[in-house]
Order: sequence, then C-alpha cells, then structure tokens
Amino acid sequence: MIAIILSTILIVYLFTIGFLIYGFTKVNTIDYIGLKPKTKFSIIVPFRNEAENLPVLLDSFSKLNYPMELFEVILVDDFSEEEFQVPNFKFQVSIIENIRVSNSPKKDAIVTAMQIVNTNWIITTDADCIINKNWLLTLDNYIQLHNVSMIAGAVTYDCRNLFLHHFQQLDLASLQGATIGSFGIKKGFMCNGANFAYTKSFFQELNGFNGNDGIASGDDVFLLQKAIAQSLEKVHYLKSKNNIVITKPLNDWKSLFYQRVRWASKTSSYQSLFGKRLGLLVFIGNLCLILGISFWTFNMISFKNFIFLLLLKFPVDTVLIYKTNHFLNKSKIHYLILSSLFYPFFSVCVALYSLFGKYEWKGRFF
Repeated sequence: MIAIILSTILIVYLFTIGFLIYGFTKVNTIDYIGLKPKTKFSIIVPFRNEAENLPVLLDSFSKLNYPMELFEVILVDDFSEEEFQVPNFKFQVSIIENIRVSNSPKKDAIVTAMQIVNTNWIITTDADCIINKNWLLTLDNYIQLHNVSMIAGAVTYDCRNLFLHHFQQLDLASLQGATIGSFGIKKGFMCNGANFAYTKSFFQELNGFNGNDGIASGDDVFLLQKAIAQSLEKVHYLKSKNNIVITKPLNDWKSLFYQRVRWASKTSSYQSLFGKRLGLLVFIGNLCLILGISFWTFNMISFKNFIFLLLLKFPVDTVLIYKTNHFLNKSKIHYLILSSLFYPFFSVCVALYSLFGKYEWKGRFF
C-alpha cells in the first residue's frame, strides 16, 4: 500500500513535469536582431556592498551592441557600507540612494529609481551579472515586432568546476525550465529579476508592488503574476540565447541555503494557483523519495519498488534539466547523479525551513 501511494504521487509528478517539457518546446527560440534599434531603456540595478561586482557589470554595458544614447543605467545604493564611485562611461549612468518605505529593500530600490526614469521601458538586473552584447538589441527587436508590455528572460551561472557550483546550475536549470515551460502552456508564474523588462506605464497600471510590499523578496515574481492575472497577452517570455544574463553562483552552502529559503518563502503568497500547486507537488515529489529511502531501509517496501520510484522521477527531471541546460550554455552537465540524489534532501529542508525560519540576505535577517 505504501509503495502504491508513493508511486501514484510520483506518476502525477511525472505527467506534470512532462507537461512543462512540452511547454518548453512550444516557446520558440528567437534571436532576430535585424531591425534598427528604436527603444529607449532605463536599466535599474539595486545594490548593496557590490563594489567588486559593479565594475564588471558596467563594463559589460559598455560593450553592448546598442546606441549609447538609447539607454541609461540607474544604480540604487541600498545603504552600502562602502561608497562606490562610478567610473566614466560613454553611456549615462547615475547613482542614487534607496528610499526605504517597506519591508523589501529591492522593491523600494526599484520604486525609488522610477522617480527619475525618463524612458517607458525599464529593465532590472543584479550587480553580480554580466550582460550579453546583444541583450538590448534583442529586446528592442522583440518589442518592435510584438505588442508586449512585460518580458521575462533567462539567467544562468558562470560555474567553476566545483560540485557546489554545478549543483546550483542544475537547480537553476530546473527552475528556468519550469519557467519557460509554464509560459509555453499559458501558465506563466515565475521569472528572474536579474533579467526582467516592463514598461513604466504598465508598472503604474498594475499599481507597482502594492499588495506584496510586506514580503522582503518577490520584486519579480509577484509583479509578473499580477500582470498575467490582469493582461496575459501583454506578458511574454523571450527565449533567446542573445538575451541570457550570466550571474555568479554562491560560494558556500549556508548562503545557498538562505538564498533558496528566500525564494521558497514567496510560494505561499503566490497569486498563481498553478504556481502554488506546482510548488506543492515538487515538495511532495521530493519528500516521496526521502520516504522511499526510509521505508526501504526499514524493509517497509522492496528494493524493486524503491527503484521504480526513482525511475518515475529522475528521468523526467533529467530531460527538463538537459533541455534547459542546452539552451542556457550548451556546456556538459556535471554531477547530475550526485546532485539528483542530494537534491530531494536539500529541497525538502529548504521548504520546511522557509515556513518558520529566518534567513540572511545582504547582511540583514528577514
């Protein structure tokens, strides 16, 4: 009976992830950059204690294949412990102080920047990122060809040959795969604020972050879900290799755990019912494997049944990860088996801790 219950849950999981894989294939890859650039962009970068990373990000902006007069960069300093001096660049870059009014530093930073934005299109990214040279050109061409007010894009890691780094890459690949897949089946519920664009007028139409500004994170996900609930046709996913943003993986397990807790803590506040159900199903699916190991250890299920449970989950996860990883960087997948065995324990611990525990972010506890 135990094996039947666990198998039934994982069969539902298999078909759900299979549906996301189908959705992933439905989102076409678009790398067209043949149109003359027209769109003016304001790039908002909230930061705190990022003196090491910001010069690298700004240098990548200077290499953009886009007219310098058509974009500006607004750096929003969230009370850094050291002052950052902006070097001279050919494009317009300014630095302002964050005005805190809510429990969310990043949302406050974006709202603060909105007060001086002079363009209609806004892009948010993070200080520890590197931008593809055709990033803005791809966005501009897509905007010219589509009636769109919000665009989500992909993010990947720049990994060293460490298990910690590749574990994060595989985890991020699964999240990015689910993101793209959900857009493909018209159930978009997630995005990444390191590569997120929308019009200022649409942001104002949605009343910005009103309704979720009490939650520390979620400047991206909650705004996306609010937008989809109001105007699904205006929200697109731009699946383009030219539009992928590269960021840094974390270098210690404690920071990674807190980061994933911060991400998981948003799930219960999702406006998207699909997103909530998927989050719950992923948690239960990983819990089933942990229970399967326990039941097999205590001879409550047979080894054959335990292997069957593994075969219900791992292959479909691998397909989604492989397809997404191939899109993100085409690099060979490392530590797949080890990560797959470790991930259920890590994921369940993160989910349970997010229900009641505090997490550290940028030197603050939430």
